[in-house]
Amino acid sequence: FFFTQTRASAIRLSLVGSEMCIRDRGRAVQLTIRNVGGGKPGGVDRATHGSPAKVGLCFAEDEEGSPWPSYSQSQGFSPSQNTVTVFPGEGPRLITDQLSRSPDELARSLALGLLSNCHPKIVLGMDAILVIGPEHAARFADAGWSKEDLNRAIIEHSIRSTDDLIRGANGIAEGLPEDFAGMELPKFRPDGGLIIVFGGGGAGLFSTSIAGWLSGDKGSKYMTKAVSYTHLRAHETKANRGC
Repeated sequence: FFFTQTRASAIRLSLVGSEMCIRDRGRAVQLTIRNVGGGKPGGVDRATHGSPAKVGLCFAEDEEGSPWPSYSQSQGFSPSQNTVTVFPGEGPRLITDQLSRSPDELARSLALGLLSNCHPKIVLGMDAILVIGPEHAARFADAGWSKEDLNRAIIEHSIRSTDDLIRGANGIAEGLPEDFAGMELPKFRPDGGLIIVFGGGGAGLFSTSIAGWLSGDKGSKYMTKAVSYTHLRAHETKANRGC
């Protein structure tokens, strides 16, 4: 799936502010993958289970409402640039915490919610996106926490003894090879394993996680690219009719 860092004016001009048009962009990408790249189920696409996220999971980070710089800015892009980030993610999953009041309490709670991504005993191999809802973000912003502070805290609070994660531990065959026994490891790699973005409706103490696939050279690498919507401006009227 992909998410965008797009100014409000660009959304109006290119997506016409329409959720349906955003979904159409996702369908267009999926059709290209299938018909041009050959990524059809049972062929190149060897996924065990499908997901609607393959067709239409695309969202824009709320840059204007965010208490922090956007994700694209953290990647070296300017606030005036429009970007698209492509990430090998599954469908979004809700993380609920309506009781934590301090930033450290909430960071611990979010870390616990993220442990189940892919499998609680699988660590470091899978990246993730955490979409912080506005009310959760306010807990951190009001206490002066930066997005980097939150990222570090979540990763630190996700550290666990590998004796509980190796294969066979707690009666569960899944897990790390026995060679990893006696260590302490976080759920995500500290150098980019957890992407934090801001988004969601203004009411509700909720956030959302999007688990990734195997990262690194043997898996998938997410990336962010600058895009231009200038060429779409001449087609605004036509797009309005189509959407």
